[in-house]
Amino acid sequence: MSRIKEAFNNKKAFIPFVTCGDPDIETTKAIVKEMVKNGADLVELGIPFSDPTAEGPTIQGANLRALTGGVNKEKIFNMVKELRNDEGITIPLVFMTYANVVFSYGAENFFKNCSEIGIDGVILPDLPFEEKGEFEEVAEKYGVDLISLIAPTSAGRIAMIAKEAKGFIYIVSSLGVTGTRSAITTDVASIVKVVKENADVPCAIGFGISNPEQAKKMSESADGVIVGSAIVKIIEKYGKDAVAPVGEFVKSMKDAIS
Repeated sequence: MSRIKEAFNNKKAFIPFVTCGDPDIETTKAIVKEMVKNGADLVELGIPFSDPTAEGPTIQGANLRALTGGVNKEKIFNMVKELRNDEGITIPLVFMTYANVVFSYGAENFFKNCSEIGIDGVILPDLPFEEKGEFEEVAEKYGVDLISLIAPTSAGRIAMIAKEAKGFIYIVSSLGVTGTRSAITTDVASIVKVVKENADVPCAIGFGISNPEQAKKMSESADGVIVGSAIVKIIEKYGKDAVAPVGEFVKSMKDAIS
């Protein structure tokens, strides 16, 4: 069983997100360790990009802070290597970034490095399903899952996307960009139903989930929940002192869906 499938095995998975290098790479490393300690089943690591089109103001701000602070892909790769080799982190780690980041680095080099440092999957929110072929071929070569997204607007394409999905499916709960929301009104259960009819792959819901009540409600429909902006807000507030507050938040979310 792959590490990603193991994360969803007989439990609801809690998947926190962090922007690498916000406020600095050492704090990011400490935050990931604390997330794991407090029940994270899989961690999404955001590689900062200058034009993060899927992100709302909160994660855009984190991208800007990280890039201004001098973070780059090599520092992020080294951090992951240290988490795996020195810190003994064994849960799945997935990169979330943009197609241009992979393209400019070179897809071959990018996925080769991912494989060597222990990255299990890559999420590219701006990569259309119809154009994923060139990246997917290289990802498969190095045993890295290229993870698909399904949005409320996917409609008739859900079955098609599900049938080719790898790792897990990221279900976007709301229209628009990332960010916390007071309420989530999308009928995610119907999306999950179509996915399950067409593929044996876990579904995790993200975009807008910001408190334990929302997490619990979303986990009733899906196999896991993804939380990003709410965590990035904590990091923005506390900076280098964010490690413990993020850990407490992760524990509260994991407890809510368990």
